[in-house]
Amino acid sequence: MAAQFQFVMRSGPNAGKIYPLEASEIIIGRDASNGIAINDGEVSRKHAKLSLHGSAYVIQDLGSTNGTFINGQRITGSQVLNPGDAVSFGENIVLMYEAAFDPNATVISSSQAPKTVAPIRRPVPAPAPVPAPAPAPVYSGQVPAGPVPMPAAPAKKKFPIWLIILIVLLVVICACVGFFVIIDQWSLWCKVVPFLVPLIGGSCA
Repeated sequence: MAAQFQFVMRSGPNAGKIYPLEASEIIIGRDASNGIAINDGEVSRKHAKLSLHGSAYVIQDLGSTNGTFINGQRITGSQVLNPGDAVSFGENIVLMYEAAFDPNATVISSSQAPKTVAPIRRPVPAPAPVPAPAPAPVYSGQVPAGPVPMPAAPAKKKFPIWLIILIVLLVVICACVGFFVIIDQWSLWCKVVPFLVPLIGGSCA
């Protein structure tokens, strides 16, 4: 009969291998004569038995050393398998119980398949331009977010050199005139600056 179910090895010596379940009774074990032979030290020679009851398989442990598990739970008697169950033998052997694909199933040809109408693509409207954000109002006493640029200090005007020289000469002349007005006697001149008296036409004799 055509296989309605299958085992797929997810973990073990032949990971990815498919075992079609076609007989009404299948022995699983390490012995090569078994319906499903798994050559691994964790599997007993006659580890478990599959029996077809109606449209479902029932699994039963045959007193194996490492036990038979379904979805992580160790079984002690017979248990019906459901598609999607994970059957483990020991710690490293995992078989997934799945519905088998029927190769004789009718395949719908491309000419009979319903045609899908491509959706009409409408032009996407262009996004509206985003207005520029208005500047935030400035309130009195508000602390500015950044440093405020200070106005440039006016350049200092430099006095021309000739004006400075003229002022110095005027000061010297005024000092000399005042000095002559206050000190008008040669005797006082001779006491203060005797070396200048001959230069200005005086005499300290």
